[in-house]
Amino acid sequence: MPNLILGPTFEEMLHPDKIAPDIHKRAMEMKTQNPLDPINLFNITWRDGNNNIYYFVMPKELTGVDANIVVLYGKDFPTGSHKVGAAYSVLVEKILFGEVDPAKHTVVWPSTGNYGIGGAWVGGRVGAQSIVVLPEGMSKERFTQIESYGARIIKTPGSESNVKEIYDETHRLRQDPNIRILNQFEVMGNYRFHYHVTGNTIVELADVLKQQGIGNGRISAYCSAMGSAGTIAAGDRLKQVWHDHKIVGLEPIQCPTLYNNGYGSHDIQGIGDKHVPWIMHTGNLDALMCLDDIECKKGLQLLTEEAGWNTLVKRFGVPRASVEKMATLFGISGVCNVLGAIKTAKFYGYGKNDTVVTICTDNIARYHSVMADMTATYGKMDEAEATARAHIFRDQKTDWIKEGTYENRQQWHNLKYFTWCEQQGKTVEELDAQLDPSWWVKHQQMVGEIDAKLKAARG
Repeated sequence: MPNLILGPTFEEMLHPDKIAPDIHKRAMEMKTQNPLDPINLFNITWRDGNNNIYYFVMPKELTGVDANIVVLYGKDFPTGSHKVGAAYSVLVEKILFGEVDPAKHTVVWPSTGNYGIGGAWVGGRVGAQSIVVLPEGMSKERFTQIESYGARIIKTPGSESNVKEIYDETHRLRQDPNIRILNQFEVMGNYRFHYHVTGNTIVELADVLKQQGIGNGRISAYCSAMGSAGTIAAGDRLKQVWHDHKIVGLEPIQCPTLYNNGYGSHDIQGIGDKHVPWIMHTGNLDALMCLDDIECKKGLQLLTEEAGWNTLVKRFGVPRASVEKMATLFGISGVCNVLGAIKTAKFYGYGKNDTVVTICTDNIARYHSVMADMTATYGKMDEAEATARAHIFRDQKTDWIKEGTYENRQQWHNLKYFTWCEQQGKTVEELDAQLDPSWWVKHQQMVGEIDAKLKAARG
């Protein structure tokens, strides 16, 4: 593989202190000096330069529950979202197995935003030309950032939940022999990144929290909205460590696909709907909960505008330092995930020794235009409105919940047929193979093989 630019192994993304010291030092320097330097591939990790995990404990004055709600946040990854880790893992696996040659092939990233941004960045760092396919209704900031990385954009009709239109466009592009489609909804590199890197990071976070007097050294539940269903794969690792651990998937009530075969448009950006991703382990889902996209956007405005900050401190006693930190951490899907975590804590009756972990995928930098639209629609947020919005967090209800019974898990699995067998060319035999837990274990165990291949390729 001459002149090939390759980055970290899965194990180095999990434990960046295992990266060669000279490479690690240079990567940390370039993180701020030149974020486009390929050495920044080695900054794809949930940890900072001092090996501390990027996490935040939500203030109970806001959550209104005794359980500890803890978020891993992705804003300090290259590109400002952890989705860059999935994009990197997908591409590097394809390179290692000879399916993609960056010098010859144009790589296509089907996305509703953050994966496409990550793909545009990763593609450029390894020397590949990139095309990002995403709906025209996404936030303006997404398009600007993708273009800044030199990728070409193809806009498809619709908004967040119009994933089939993305697939239709990638099917057209696939006819070109020099095109390679890196479908985050299908390719198991996405699953492996979150199973090994995100999952094991959370396992180790449990001990970090216990040492600070938070929780009992275990994670009771893990929540994630399903975009590509990559992020929720971390739960598969957590359930192997704690067998009574709960994995909770989240959807918008405006498009409750798994909840009741629903459809519609919604605006929790980062979540794709109206189909079940191939890489989602439906047999491991303990509950499905639905959230309101308007509540998620109103909650984001509360956390990121001055009227909200002042109200949280003055009326609810949230520490000013926590308010200032939250203002930098959240995007729309992050608020969705926290609301789901609160819902989870209430539904399962968790107390002060329980910890629910979730994810902040990106932050407000990608949503200023959305917030401006919210102000135009609902008016400027004042103290009274901010007080009402704080109760979106404190008064979450235990409605719109389905538990992962045998019948429901079977139904969620069966829904894959309509996208993957009828539209995308998978066979029924391939679909049925996913019902065997060993199918998932086999893909988990490939992490070691891929790491060995990557080390050999790096020389």
